[in-house]
Amino acid sequence: MGFISPSPPPMPPADFLRLPLMERIRVLTQHWVSDGFGTPRVLNIVYVLKMLGLYFAVGLAITSATTDFVSFTEPSTWFDNVVVYQKLAVWLMLLEVLGLGGAFGPLCGHFAPMLGNVRFWVRPGTIRMAPWAGKVPFTDGDTRTVGDVVLYLGVLAALVLPLATPADRVLDVPVGTGPQELVPAWAFVPILVLMPLMGLRDKVVFLAARSEQYLPIMLFSATLGAIALSDAASPENFVDLVVAFKMIICVVWIGAGVSKLGQHFINVVPPMVSNTPGQLNVVKRLHYRDAPHDLRPSRLAWFMAHVGGTTVEILIPVTLLLTTNDTVAMLGAIAMLVFHIFITSTFPLAVPLEWNVYFGYIAIVLWGGFGDGFSASTYNIWDFSSPLLLIPMFALLFFGPVLGNFRPDLVSFLPSMRQYAGNWATSVWVMRPEVRDRLAELPLVEDQRDQLMRMQPMPYERDEAELTLTKVAAWRALHSQGRGLYSVLLEHVPDIDDIERRVVREGEFIASIMLGWNFGDGHLHDERLVAAVQRRLGLEPGDLIVAYAESQATPWSNPPQHYRVIDAALGVVERGTWNVSDCVAEQPWLPNGPIPLEVRWTAPGYRRGGNPARRKDPVS
Repeated sequence: MGFISPSPPPMPPADFLRLPLMERIRVLTQHWVSDGFGTPRVLNIVYVLKMLGLYFAVGLAITSATTDFVSFTEPSTWFDNVVVYQKLAVWLMLLEVLGLGGAFGPLCGHFAPMLGNVRFWVRPGTIRMAPWAGKVPFTDGDTRTVGDVVLYLGVLAALVLPLATPADRVLDVPVGTGPQELVPAWAFVPILVLMPLMGLRDKVVFLAARSEQYLPIMLFSATLGAIALSDAASPENFVDLVVAFKMIICVVWIGAGVSKLGQHFINVVPPMVSNTPGQLNVVKRLHYRDAPHDLRPSRLAWFMAHVGGTTVEILIPVTLLLTTNDTVAMLGAIAMLVFHIFITSTFPLAVPLEWNVYFGYIAIVLWGGFGDGFSASTYNIWDFSSPLLLIPMFALLFFGPVLGNFRPDLVSFLPSMRQYAGNWATSVWVMRPEVRDRLAELPLVEDQRDQLMRMQPMPYERDEAELTLTKVAAWRALHSQGRGLYSVLLEHVPDIDDIERRVVREGEFIASIMLGWNFGDGHLHDERLVAAVQRRLGLEPGDLIVAYAESQATPWSNPPQHYRVIDAALGVVERGTWNVSDCVAEQPWLPNGPIPLEVRWTAPGYRRGGNPARRKDPVS
């Protein structure tokens, strides 16, 4: 891997592109073991500077400028003032909705330029995705209007407001706690109104802002915060607010930990570790059974996934939520900080680096007990002044994760708290070359191949760019659902020779160029996006075929995972299931052929093409 150039490909790009599709997948999955995505090191530095500079340093500077007790030049004040929890959450939400957070840059499919989000959302005519178009008044259609742009600009202004507003002092805090400030409650009202309205018009903006993470902070700041700042407030009211802040972060951790139960997450860890800059190759290879021949996860990968991951994310947050022991709280906070540092070090695709910095840092603020901060002996759930109020608060916080695990088709993986669980809704798009070229007819849409070919300072050659994009397809095959998706495609492309001539694109990268944002939510590139493309391009049957997989419901019980096949001109043409156990038992390149598929419905008159698979009889 070079400093300003990517790592060399495993073979000459022109020779690589002449290989059959699954042979290309084999070459690149085996190459991924030691090379990862092969990003130039300068881009890792850009990500680090953005993470620690633009987010953390600038966020602290804003906090320092708008408060009395937090000083940018006195690090001790960064850890015992709860107002930093509020200000840094708002700042991160603003960066995310602008496109300067997790969705920035090449690891999210933005090469040239590296910024999506705001470029698309201030441009009338781009595609938007209303969650209940036609069912909620004034949300029909999929084209961004001037009104949508005005609403988005209002969201930006509403986020600037609590950042720029000076904090108010809390008049009464518990003994042992230093002077405290809070953002005035009224400053959160505009974003609590405008962001849901924005979400009804375009769920992409709502999700990009990571609303499931930060709106609860703002809601409790506007309600419990108003009580804590009132003239009649008691110390218990401030304790209630801090406990609510602790509840939010613990629910996120616990939800993410529960989502990792099942057979998916173990397949996430090896490719994550392989993408870690500077990691020893021997360590990378130890996460696979017998690389490069057997790329299924090793016992070490299982330990890292379900002890270092699932267990840590469930048991430690539960302990932090319940403990009244200051030492236990401090040790738990340090453990969670280490956990987030590890995730950050891997530079995962869809790079939530700032989010990991925020959660790791806030764990120390809320439980570390540094300075005159928030000792667990005082700020704990058992000292919440109105215990019955905890019931609706927990119900609100757990609503998304619970519903999302039982009905993943209804809830984005973000409110479901399935971050990096490996159990995602996802898709692979396969199109004729002329269709890829026609995508440029859509406003602001530019295929990543063309972006790479003009990426400075080291533009890619055409074949090299196509090979690089195939790395993302190979990355998907390293995960459980990738093997199912490629099995489906091998059956549904009209003939086996045709699939070798088609352009294969990961659905996440399609969302990146069409919607301006992607972060792992396959609901953004399902049949609704396909239909939006079809309305604009009028494609013929077989021009564009999408294999789509829904997240597995209740993965700990391992039911069949649902898939569907979408033809742009025909709509959904097949629905079926596969067993996740079959997926994880195979190599990424499917040397034994497609996994067994159970067809549950086929569109009238539709006839499969492609590679005969070992499939079960259709279910009537």
